[in-house]
Amino acid sequence: MSAIAETPGVIGYVDALTARPGERVTVRVSVLHPARRYRAGLVRLICGETGPKGPGLKEEPIATAIDGEHEGREQYTDAGSYAIVERLPPLGSVEIELLVWPGCLGGRVQILMALGRLRLALDESGAAALLAGDGALSAGRRLREKAWHRVEARYDPATGHGFVSSTPLPGFHADRAGEATGALPAGIVPQGPLLFAAERLAPGRTARHFDGKLEAPRLRSGTVAAAWDFAVGIGTRRIAAVASDALDGVTVNAPKRAVTGSLWDGSVQDWRQKPAHYAAIHFHSDDLYDAGWEESLAFRLPEDLRSGFYAVKLEAPSGPPFHVGFIVSPPPGGSGARLAVLASTMTYLAYANYRRRMTPGPYELSMGALPTVDMTDILLAEHPELGGSTYDVHPDGSGIAHASSRRPLFNMRPTGRFWNFSMDLCLIDWLDAAGIAYDVVSDHDLHEQGAALLAPYRAVLSSSHPEYHTLEMLEALQAYLGGGGRFAYLGGNGFYWRVTADPAHPGMIELRRAEDGTRAWAEAPGEYYHATGEYGGLWRRLGRPPNAVFGVGFIAQGFDASSYYRRTAASRDPRAAFLFAGIEDEIIGDFGAWGDGAAGLEIDCYDAALGSPPHALILASSEGHSNSFLLVNEELLSNRRGVDGTTNARIRADMVFFETPSGGAVFATGSIAFIASLAHRGYDNNVARLLRNAVARFLDPTPFAIPRLS
Repeated sequence: MSAIAETPGVIGYVDALTARPGERVTVRVSVLHPARRYRAGLVRLICGETGPKGPGLKEEPIATAIDGEHEGREQYTDAGSYAIVERLPPLGSVEIELLVWPGCLGGRVQILMALGRLRLALDESGAAALLAGDGALSAGRRLREKAWHRVEARYDPATGHGFVSSTPLPGFHADRAGEATGALPAGIVPQGPLLFAAERLAPGRTARHFDGKLEAPRLRSGTVAAAWDFAVGIGTRRIAAVASDALDGVTVNAPKRAVTGSLWDGSVQDWRQKPAHYAAIHFHSDDLYDAGWEESLAFRLPEDLRSGFYAVKLEAPSGPPFHVGFIVSPPPGGSGARLAVLASTMTYLAYANYRRRMTPGPYELSMGALPTVDMTDILLAEHPELGGSTYDVHPDGSGIAHASSRRPLFNMRPTGRFWNFSMDLCLIDWLDAAGIAYDVVSDHDLHEQGAALLAPYRAVLSSSHPEYHTLEMLEALQAYLGGGGRFAYLGGNGFYWRVTADPAHPGMIELRRAEDGTRAWAEAPGEYYHATGEYGGLWRRLGRPPNAVFGVGFIAQGFDASSYYRRTAASRDPRAAFLFAGIEDEIIGDFGAWGDGAAGLEIDCYDAALGSPPHALILASSEGHSNSFLLVNEELLSNRRGVDGTTNARIRADMVFFETPSGGAVFATGSIAFIASLAHRGYDNNVARLLRNAVARFLDPTPFAIPRLS
């Protein structure tokens, strides 16, 4: 493992991943360097850090009001999810109870309910405990992880008398109940706000978060008899009081809802069918929706700013700069360019703050090589409060299903790991070098505006890895192609997972890795439906395989080296003559900035059984992949031999072209590494020529015609 020791002295984030010329951009900055001074400026990103086999980092300064040096400070991030009821009536002696499903136990105190300095908790041993001021009363019986228990407590502030108990729910396990009665410090007055799954130290500062599920909390004190039903309000931030909405509360930092509760028995899988079976909320000590930093910088983008990839560049007196990346979309209706690049902001968000490279074992096995750790991996290890990616897991082993843009995103930058955002800049670099006019639009734009966003464009180019899509995005792309649009899918493993945009949490997506697929973690049984009510998982398993729309779909991945394409007889078909004009080579892309080839990382192939059009031309296919390239899980019904690149002929990237009924067309390359080959030999190579030919014809208004099939 190699590493860059020096980390940035300043980090930040913007309020939205996309903006338009003339709009206000707000930047929230935290200075980690002791000098507390930093410089800021806006840059247009042209090419990312490509290493010695590419053109390297290219950026263009853009004059704005933030240019220069600024005074800053380190900003606090209150990570961990909880729920809060702000206003409670005065309380005296209290009785509290709730159902508890601990995700992980031992080693630390976890708060279940907090009423000021009176708290119901799990102690360091994992037993239920009542905490009053500095006093503690433990039930003495460790709860079982991932099983339901009823936990109850009583406390009289006048006498200090306390009681606490835990009882396993019937049918879950044979553990005995635990309980204790005893004296606690008197005079600890229970008071609001009431918190579930954490305690509040001060406004905006919480501690001792709970990892696990809570359900059916109740509170009794004198004339107050309150209860909350977490089955109500799924898909919102609301926690609903049963008797009076005056005691409603809200969730903070987006704990997971639409999760199985104590009544769930497998009879339903959709939470809307039996909400009572989903009356729990899953809290995590590392959930983070909104870092909540104060505004540090604000400026307006120039009215004449061209659409593209941009970043606010932050620099401390020492350490490398930190780029806060975002997309500048064109004005409404476009800029006049007839070509659009679709930036994969949903995928950037899904990968944001990926931590697995710092986990020994699994990463090396999947990569087939030792990882190279860069400065942001180290920074993420030093700042766990900034949250993980949807490829990571929570402390209790459950997968991280939410990704929010309201925090620093360490992957949306042109430096460091050559993947997604950074690699996509290879396409921008080539377009600029070729002098081709274009706009950049984003997944978020597409989700919100639909097919109307793409209507001004004759052709659209994808990014290198457009993996995550909402239903609205897929519908928009299909409508665009149905109307005669031309689409070049220039990546691999695209249109793979369903995500949903959460209306209750702007800037956040939800992902449920359900049923099948090549995945970092598996969704829990019964929790395949998103909080929006949409069924999660692979688009292929949802009846929308990418092959049917884009010609190819995910077949294998491998990360040791890239390969090349060999042309087929179909590449000589007159229908494909425009693509290969000026290209006599049989081998395409035996070079590149990633792995020395254009076919690598994650690759897609043609499959008629999954809907790849019968009239599509397979122009070229990759070959010679190593045994690190393995068939994806969804291709296997059972384990068997012959699933790696040295033995299985299906492990290949197919380059495909076909026409659509309305005069449009699709060109697909089936490889993430493809666009990393564009700059080879000063942009004079067969990959660049092929793509230039494709773009030129796609921008030509002459309709394409579907051939007659014999």
